[in-house]
Amino acid sequence: MRCLAAFCLLFLAACGSESAPTAERATYAVIPKGTTHVFWKAVERGARQAGTDLNVDVQWKGPLAEDDRAQQIALVQQFTARKVSGIALAPLDRAALLPSVQAARAAGIPVVIFDSALDGEAGRDFATLIATDNRAAGRLAGAELSRLLGGTGEIVVLRYVVGSASTHEREEGALEALRAQAGIRILSDNRYAGATIGEAKTAALNGIDTLKAAKGVFTSNESATMGMLLALRQEGLAGKVQLVGFDSSPPLVEALKSGEIAALIVQDPRRMGQLSVEALETLRKGGTLAGFTDTGAVLVTREKLGDPAIQRLLE
Repeated sequence: MRCLAAFCLLFLAACGSESAPTAERATYAVIPKGTTHVFWKAVERGARQAGTDLNVDVQWKGPLAEDDRAQQIALVQQFTARKVSGIALAPLDRAALLPSVQAARAAGIPVVIFDSALDGEAGRDFATLIATDNRAAGRLAGAELSRLLGGTGEIVVLRYVVGSASTHEREEGALEALRAQAGIRILSDNRYAGATIGEAKTAALNGIDTLKAAKGVFTSNESATMGMLLALRQEGLAGKVQLVGFDSSPPLVEALKSGEIAALIVQDPRRMGQLSVEALETLRKGGTLAGFTDTGAVLVTREKLGDPAIQRLLE
């Protein structure tokens, strides 16, 4: 009997060890505004690197079109229903995405906002915002455009899309800096590029008479900058009109080298992606976060392209 009792105890102990809970690998959903622009591919590299470093699963999925608010809302809802460990979101629309983010929070899923602000309050409606200080970056662009023109001349600002907080802040920052110069005159600041390069080119060409009268142009994201560049090339204005754009891609860097683009404001998208995943892991482990983390932006001119720090941002 003693042997049988001992065997039963061993069997129960073995069963207990097999059924004991094990630490599950966290799964974080990272939802960008889109997936085609070079900027988002760099964000993805940073997010996936953080996933590897932290041994967590990173699910990267964004809307097919960078103006598809409904699809981005659906993605947040899908990942909420799947009960992922956390969501990092770059909202296409600062107001439209708020209810879905609040629903995720109510379901116990932490949400980190990156790249572009969301209406609501950090620490209440979402955990934190990890992004460029876009208003300051816009002022940097406006100041450079004003400097290039010697503080006098006509300017066109081509906006991105309605509802995008990040680009709105850049546009307003640039306009602040430009309007501070008595000799600068804003010819147009109410035209929107749309979500693609093709749309941006069309929008620029639709205002070609204004462009021909301008000495300088500011564009607030990668696709708007490329679309404007194509329009200027088509009209023989590339290199004649001072173009200060936002973000980088290999074609934009080549245009900067050739003088068709005067300057680019370049962010650190890989750091943005990395910090977003790291923030979700911090929350999962019970840590706290600041309400806002500035991932930085720098002014890049042709003369600065040889700087190793700049080259890292352009990779």
